Amino acid sequence: MDAHSSLYLWAVIVVMAMVNYPLRVLPATVISKVRFGRFMKRVLYLIPYTALTALVFPGIFFSLGEHYAIALSGTVAAILSSAFKLPLSVTVVLSVLTVLILLLM
Repeated sequence: MDAHSSLYLWAVIVVMAMVNYPLRVLPATVISKVRFGRFMKRVLYLIPYTALTALVFPGIFFSLGEHYAIALSGTVAAILSSAFKLPLSVTVVLSVLTVLILLLM
């Protein structure tokens, strides 16, 4: 790596830090002073779950290729086991075993 590309790399790192740091610090300092209502607290509380669902759920169906019925059965197994309030580890194992057994048939 020559001196020019090294200087460019350091410049990029410094500029990214200067942009990123205020974006991380300002919400922590400003939002801590803001009071939210019950509805808004509930919405903010649920955002991580909805984002995770939006990221994971399509992967369930596209990971098995053309086996959409098998993916759906694994999803149903997960929904049923969570409806019966089983632990998360049991829910995951049951849904994976359901998919595995149906794939091996």
